[in-house]
Amino acid sequence: MEKITLFWFRRDLRLEDNTGLFYALQQEQNVLPLFIFDQNILEKLEDKADARVEFIHAQLSEIKTQLEQKGSTLLVKFGKPEEVYASLLTQYEIQAVYTNRDYEPYAKERDHAVDLLLKEKGAALFSFKDQVIFEPGEILNGSGEFYKVFTPFSRNWLDKYKQTKVQPLQNPNWKNLLQTSPIPMPSLEEIGFVKTGIPIPPKITDEAIISHYDQTRNFPAQKGTTRLGIHLRFGTISVRQLAQVGARLNETYLNELIWREFYMMILAFNPQVVDKAFKPAYDRIPWRNNPEEFRAWCEGKTGYPIVDAGMRELNETGYMHNRVRMIVASFLTKHLLIDWRWGESYFAKKLLDFELASNNGGWQWAASTGTDAQPYFRVFNPDSQTEKFDKDLKYIKKWIPEFGTDKYPKPIVDHKFARARALETYKKALEQ
Repeated sequence: MEKITLFWFRRDLRLEDNTGLFYALQQEQNVLPLFIFDQNILEKLEDKADARVEFIHAQLSEIKTQLEQKGSTLLVKFGKPEEVYASLLTQYEIQAVYTNRDYEPYAKERDHAVDLLLKEKGAALFSFKDQVIFEPGEILNGSGEFYKVFTPFSRNWLDKYKQTKVQPLQNPNWKNLLQTSPIPMPSLEEIGFVKTGIPIPPKITDEAIISHYDQTRNFPAQKGTTRLGIHLRFGTISVRQLAQVGARLNETYLNELIWREFYMMILAFNPQVVDKAFKPAYDRIPWRNNPEEFRAWCEGKTGYPIVDAGMRELNETGYMHNRVRMIVASFLTKHLLIDWRWGESYFAKKLLDFELASNNGGWQWAASTGTDAQPYFRVFNPDSQTEKFDKDLKYIKKWIPEFGTDKYPKPIVDHKFARARALETYKKALEQ
């Protein structure tokens, strides 16, 4: 049997500045890159026209081509990771597996199980920090505990970033790749998915946009954000590269990357937030959970134009502008008193850049149930948000062609009434 080392791609789908791959190629020989389409994850996706799976598949095809130009290949498997590894251990003499760490609850369980399986066969699992600048546990308060408030976390993060001078990695030692003929890769259809036709934003670090990010990021009709969310989520771009650009050009942009790591840290230390409020008292809120109103929100037919424009943009493109995400989440949880978990789950199905920690953190922030969230008595007024951020109604008219006609629905609820109802409901629940 051939002696090999595996590099296991997950949410790091690039060859350049990839920590685990860099060290595998520096320290081992006959390195064979591997990707597993994880059945445990894919089986939970109801819609088999999922642009994210299509994106991963296309990215893997590119990586495979690049590796084949270097005389190697990419091994792509479909199955449950433990079963895939059990099978690979019968085909190869695996010395070690290198990979980059993931901090989500399922990922930690999966990696632990694979680690035990490899150890039984005398192989080691080496994992590296790659998808963050600082991983959970690296930024702690004076008492050695995780931060519950963002501002001191971000201050500590920035101090540490300046001191450590985190840099992208240089080119790895490609000669240590396993030299082998191409191995066929399963098609999208073979793993049970179909093409969607949803376009993916290009992987371009637009320095002009980043330079003005603090001035343009809140206006959904403008091209004022980088749209790199999906690339950051699946690691087709390196967070070190983006942090470097942000640190050089725009602190507000860098701050968004720090929020991402703050929520990853919260999830890592508090896995219960996946289905419970970070602040336990908020689990007492008696949500109305009206299914007709939820459907109207999902379809962008609430009669509140800025909310409806956001939902229609999401349904059509898999993207929603960040300011609008806050508005639609506040509307669902406060105006309609629908459980934040319903909204979070809908976003998880639709967003190209869905990432568990940020999605959960954002929804709990809007619903006032999370760490360092907006206070419950702060209820976004969709009309004043429109006045501030889409004054000329360009964004609204783009996504709601029937706006201003009889075909556009009347508001599903009165703002003043909804606000008073939300405040009373929250107050009562928290006084129990």
